[in-house]
Amino acid sequence: MQASAPEGRQPLTLINVREGLFGAKGDTSGFDRFVDRVQMPGAAERPYGEWFDGVVDILTELLGDAADEAIEYVVVDRGELTLYIAREHLLDVCRHLRDDQDLRFEMCLGVSGVHYPADTGRELHAVFPLQSITHNRRLRLEVAVADGDARMPSVTSVYPMNNWHERETWDFFGIVFEGHPSLARIEMPDDWVGHPQRKDYPLGGIPVEYKGAEIPSPDERRQYR
Repeated sequence: MQASAPEGRQPLTLINVREGLFGAKGDTSGFDRFVDRVQMPGAAERPYGEWFDGVVDILTELLGDAADEAIEYVVVDRGELTLYIAREHLLDVCRHLRDDQDLRFEMCLGVSGVHYPADTGRELHAVFPLQSITHNRRLRLEVAVADGDARMPSVTSVYPMNNWHERETWDFFGIVFEGHPSLARIEMPDDWVGHPQRKDYPLGGIPVEYKGAEIPSPDERRQYR
């Protein structure tokens, strides 16, 4: 679903509408009728501007017949370029971005997980920020997978420094990076159950007593989604 955007910005895609959250009037009970719309920038149209068109054109040429399948769509928002990539083509895209003399994105600055429970079939996103030291440019790769099939290739064969970042994203979000040399927990104990930065992970907690009143633990008061 497309929503309107501020002037000069791409149309927004509505992912979810959340109600009963903290409002702007100081109400912390959840009854302030506060509504939060989770919206993502939509696909951009050419010309993308700046150096963005050139990078997309070079990458498309390098990918050949697989380009339409590999690059799902391009987003330009707030002066930043994001390429949504199909997971099957992630390694090829990374190799081209790193090795081509006109691209030279030599460094991956890590990977971050994002969980959108209402983005059906694409609930878990992995975001890879890339840096070109040669050309002083940055872009972002984003890969979306289904909650029930949360796996994608590890990019450590292309960007070895992503080793610990992929472990952290698996630890907190449950995205399995296939081909990783040692995909083990890095923050939580080895026997920890679940992935605590997912939005469906229970908050837990204990009841609090104050002046004779008992306040339930956070996971029993409200759903944070």
